[in-house]
Amino acid sequence: QVQLVESGGGLVQAGGSLRLSCAASGRTFSSYAMGWFRQAPGKEREFVGTISWSGGSTYYQDFVKGRFAISRDNAKNTVYLQMNSLKPEDTAVYYCAATQSWIGRTLGSYQYWGQGTQVTVSS
Repeated sequence: QVQLVESGGGLVQAGGSLRLSCAASGRTFSSYAMGWFRQAPGKEREFVGTISWSGGSTYYQDFVKGRFAISRDNAKNTVYLQMNSLKPEDTAVYYCAATQSWIGRTLGSYQYWGQGTQVTVSS
């Protein structure tokens, strides 16, 4: 069982940056791949990016490539989402998730979810 708690969301102007954190409970955090998803009002939850258990591999959705970066610190049981050059269309609730798969790019790949943190980008 893994419990996830996101933090770091807030209001930022277009072009600004935010770093989201996701703290995980449990002693086996390093055995899970982690993902970030987001859900805008009236839209389905969508994949943002993922990082393997070791941190050696990352994958991103095309719309965030070059702007967002995922990292993890297994000693701190935490995964991060660094978001730069934010756009109003990045406004959404951001969720982290954990999977026992090597890596996951779909919602169905993930077994554990956080409660989400709101990110609002003003124009």
